Amino acid sequence: MRTVLLTASEPCARADVFISSKLEGYTRSSVKKLFEEGCVQLNGKRVKASYAVAVGDKLEIFLPDAVSYDAKPDDIPIDIIYEDADLAVVNKPQGMTVHAGNGNTEGTLVNALLYRLDNLSGINGVLRPGIVHRIDKDTSGLLVVAKNDRAHLSLSGQIENKTCRRTYIALLEGILKEDVGTVTTYIGRDPRDRVKMAVVPPEKGKLAITDFTVLKRYKQGYTLCRFDLRTGRTHQIRVHARHIGHPVVGDPVYGIKKQKFSLNGQLLHAWQLRFVHPRTGEQMCFEAPVPDYFEAVLSKLNEV
Repeated sequence: MRTVLLTASEPCARADVFISSKLEGYTRSSVKKLFEEGCVQLNGKRVKASYAVAVGDKLEIFLPDAVSYDAKPDDIPIDIIYEDADLAVVNKPQGMTVHAGNGNTEGTLVNALLYRLDNLSGINGVLRPGIVHRIDKDTSGLLVVAKNDRAHLSLSGQIENKTCRRTYIALLEGILKEDVGTVTTYIGRDPRDRVKMAVVPPEKGKLAITDFTVLKRYKQGYTLCRFDLRTGRTHQIRVHARHIGHPVVGDPVYGIKKQKFSLNGQLLHAWQLRFVHPRTGEQMCFEAPVPDYFEAVLSKLNEV
C-alpha cells in the first residue's frame, strides 16, 4: 500500500471530484471505492465522498496494492469483432470469466487477450489489464477492451458519465404485462447471502436504474425482453428481473430451480454496445446476435 497526500489549493464541492482530478489513472467511480473502503482520511478521520473540500485541507489517500498473479497468455479462441490501435471489441462466450478472481487464474478472457493483442492498458493493474467493464461469466456478449491508458480513461469516463450505452437481450420467466418500463431500486450485498446481490434500502446499496422493452411474448409463458442499463451495478439486470417477478431463464442464482431447458447459465446476452471512439471522436456501434443455444430455445417457443 502506498500513501498519497493531497493539499487543496482551492475549494471543491466534493472530495471524490477533487481526488479524481489529481490522481492519474483514477476515475471518479474508482475513487468512490476508496471512500467506501475507508482509504481516504482528513486529519486521521474518514470522510465521505461528498465532503466539501476547503482550501488547505490535507487529504490522505491510502492506495491498496493490486493482488498480483502470473497472467499468462493462453491460446484460447475468442471472437474479436473489431480492433484498432486503441481498443478492441470482443464477443465473449458464455462460461468464460472476464478476469482472475477467487483463485481462478487460467482460462479467462484476460489470458486470451494477452495472447491475441499486442497491448493492453495498465490502469486496472495486473489483475485486469485492458478491462474497462465486465459481464458475468455465464452472460454472453459484447465488451470493449482498452489497449492503452488514454483509451481506458476515455472509455471508463463514458461509462461513468452514462454516455456509453449497453443493451442486453434476455428471456424471462412468465409473461411481462407492461410493454416498456423502468426499474429503479438500490442494489447491494444480500444480507442473507453475501455472494449474491439484492434490492436493499438506499443506505445499504447503490442506485440502480434499468429500462426494459418487451420484444416478444410466448404462449409457453416466456417474455423476450430488451434491457438498457442506465447504471452498471453487479448483476443489475438479473437482480431487477427477479425483483419484478420475472427472473432470467436459466439463472442459477436468481432464477427458478426447475428449468425446462438444458442450459449452462442464464439466457442473457450483451447485444449492443455504443460509445465514442477515444481518439477519433467517432460514434461507434456494435451488435452481436444471440448465441446458438439461446436461439435454439427461442425456436422451440410460439409467439403470442
